[in-house]
Amino acid sequence: MKKILTLAVAAILAFPAIVNAQATEKRGMQVAGIAFYNLENLFDTIPNNPENRDLEFTPGGSRQWNGDKYWKKIHNLGRSIASFTSKTTPHGPAIIGVSEIENRSVLEDLVADPQIKQWNLQIVHHDSPDARGVDVGLLYNPRYFKVENVTNHRLTEVKFRTRDQMCVVGSLMGQKVAIIVNHWPSRLGGEEKSSPNREAAARLCVAISDSLWNIDPNIGVIIMGDLNDDPMNKSCAKILGAKPKLKDVQPHGFFNAFWELLDKGIGTLAYKSSWNLFDQIIISGNLASGKDGQWQFWRAEVLNRDFLKDTEGSRQGYPLRTYASGSFLNGYSDHFPTEIFLRRYVTRK
Repeated sequence: MKKILTLAVAAILAFPAIVNAQATEKRGMQVAGIAFYNLENLFDTIPNNPENRDLEFTPGGSRQWNGDKYWKKIHNLGRSIASFTSKTTPHGPAIIGVSEIENRSVLEDLVADPQIKQWNLQIVHHDSPDARGVDVGLLYNPRYFKVENVTNHRLTEVKFRTRDQMCVVGSLMGQKVAIIVNHWPSRLGGEEKSSPNREAAARLCVAISDSLWNIDPNIGVIIMGDLNDDPMNKSCAKILGAKPKLKDVQPHGFFNAFWELLDKGIGTLAYKSSWNLFDQIIISGNLASGKDGQWQFWRAEVLNRDFLKDTEGSRQGYPLRTYASGSFLNGYSDHFPTEIFLRRYVTRK
């Protein structure tokens, strides 16, 4: 399988890098934000799935998902993404990976929302065979990131249909990186029983990464997504080998800054009064450490803005989701978004 992946990725890396020199600069420092967001069942209202996998999210379905609710959801997600700014990234992240989207058209509606339209976010999307009819995707700001090619990789080790892993290779302000966007199999049936499915997903990420490095040892690799596991679970800590301390990471190993955040009690979703941090952005050692003016890891953040939090009863402080107990809450998502920041120092003329 590794040989097949190597051949597939070779086609990606054959394209020349496209340099984009624009960036946010402060005292000779450039910063790039890389974010991930589970959009929690972003379905349109049209029953257009041939296997009727989307009937729940139609006007006549169990959630009575109509145009009013859909556009409120789009507006809310637009507001959330508009908050992904900082002093060093005033135009938002360069890249935003997303999951739980029905199709490309919902992303087109989202990037056209007036709150983020000015960013001119572009879309990478692929229809997966997932049994629920949801996919992963990538939004990117062409001011900072240029896509060179995309491949999609099927998880064949499991016996059910799940999301493909999307590998996007491009130029992040002149430096070549690969982003692997994931939504790993759920914990249906229990964490322990379902763990082999996520371990298989992690092995696929490793195979894709190894194929990339076989072609270009210097390419930086970013693994992001809703992994349905925490940083210390076997899929992340053992199969990926993602470590919590950068000093312990080899160039072709992985660093997971979100391990430390979860140790501090910061998560992206809550279940039975306990926090999990499934929404991770894991980066290769050669990208995290930085050298010779290349990108390096700066910091990681769970974007748990106050307006994204529920204020009611036992749900207080948890993500304000779209539905709870069958009732429409007019919320955002059942996951908080996450973001990492890369930086590099440049000589200013």
